[in-house]
Amino acid sequence: MHEERDRDERIDREARRERAAPDGGAQRRGFGRHGLLIDGAWREASDGGRAEIRSPFDGSVVGEVAVATAVDADAAVAAAVRGAARWRRTPAHERAAILLRAAELAEARSAELAATISAENGKPLAEALGEARRSGAIIRLAAHEGTQLYGDSLPVDANPGTGQDKVGFTLRQPVGVVVAITPFNYPALLVLHKVGPALASGNAVVLKPASATPLTAIALARVFEEAGLPAGVLSVLTGSGGVLGDALVQDPRVRKISFTGSTGVGERISALAGIKKLSLELGASSPTLVLPGADIERAASAVAAGGYANAGQVCISVQRVVVHRAVEADFLAALQPKVEAIRMGDPFAEGTALGPLIARREAERVERSISRAVADGARLLTGGERDGAFVSPAIVTGVDTRHPLAQEELFGPAVAVTAVDSFDAAIDAANGTPYGLAAGVFGGTLAEGVRAMREIDAGSVHLGWTPLWRADLMPYGGFKASGYGKEGIRSTVEEMTEVKTVILHG
Repeated sequence: MHEERDRDERIDREARRERAAPDGGAQRRGFGRHGLLIDGAWREASDGGRAEIRSPFDGSVVGEVAVATAVDADAAVAAAVRGAARWRRTPAHERAAILLRAAELAEARSAELAATISAENGKPLAEALGEARRSGAIIRLAAHEGTQLYGDSLPVDANPGTGQDKVGFTLRQPVGVVVAITPFNYPALLVLHKVGPALASGNAVVLKPASATPLTAIALARVFEEAGLPAGVLSVLTGSGGVLGDALVQDPRVRKISFTGSTGVGERISALAGIKKLSLELGASSPTLVLPGADIERAASAVAAGGYANAGQVCISVQRVVVHRAVEADFLAALQPKVEAIRMGDPFAEGTALGPLIARREAERVERSISRAVADGARLLTGGERDGAFVSPAIVTGVDTRHPLAQEELFGPAVAVTAVDSFDAAIDAANGTPYGLAAGVFGGTLAEGVRAMREIDAGSVHLGWTPLWRADLMPYGGFKASGYGKEGIRSTVEEMTEVKTVILHG
């Protein structure tokens, strides 16, 4: 408790110093006033609506954006239809050249981009720098993959009734207009994982970033614009997800929707979209198994990193640890001091490893989830105390797999620990939620590792690490309520193109 009070007082002192400084909060302010990008021009919303973007850390205003209406959504889609018609006829090497210029600009602005991410998202600056510095590489990778739209020759003469007077092959072509709806937790990476491959493969994109973090998306849009992207090929609509999302996903001119967010919103999109291609990266409750034979120190370090990055607001965060009872005590003894050493505070302060959640209401929700688990018989080993939008990093032990703390996506800085008595029970616990995005495994025998990779129902299984690992090229997406469709640049290019069969009749 004394440590918590010291932390609270330190956070208050730092916030007061920031506000009192001559350039008070300059790093969190000064990102300007922005309009909507429609048909190559930045414009005000049709009704003039605007909204302030505030820091989750101290509530300071970090920018201001237009609030788009359904009228603006219609205008953006109309511009995208025109942009798509032009862009699909642009040779792949010309599209790639524009994206490569955008990659250079993104890399040159990585420090500014990181400051924007930290200001509006609240993640520590060091973490935001890691995200920002990947931006150029993602765009560059997309530029390459967009030039590799290979088709296949078809052995049509193998079909009875045909001869060698026919030639068959496939062509891959862009779908047309893509709507990309992105979340707040990785406002650069998750924008680029959708926008980069869509543009590279010849589509026009209408981007709807999260209402809490639109400034990063706008900064990236300006990068593409300055690189020479033609008018109408990329639009950015900031504002209400309810208003804009419904208008965009129901529009028959839209041919592809790529959404990352909650399972509930994904279900609504599925119900409204009609006959469109969908990629839905949804919720998760990702497990990590710790079995006999595990390197306990390595496992504890990985969980301490994978459970609390970005304040736990990561779909592949370590939400659950399923630990064999034979190693439970050693694992918790190794994990607890590592978690308690995680420093909370101002995202821009040196050494901060955990910032606030995106909003106070989210911190209150996480606090309630932890309290409910404790009231139902679990044990709070450490952390779990809320101060405004902060929640101290928590370990909750004795959590039944059937409890809401394990069943529901937490999206906060807490790890639920469930002890089991056998490998089979560990697999059952790993599969015992509605989700199946990713899983990690430490220890076990070689045979158990093979069984784990085959029997855990998740889109990614990591042997020797936690779920919190992703390469930009690898296929990425979940099973069950975690969604369908794959991201990862090559996979996304496939998702955002269609295959056409062509037969030449002699």
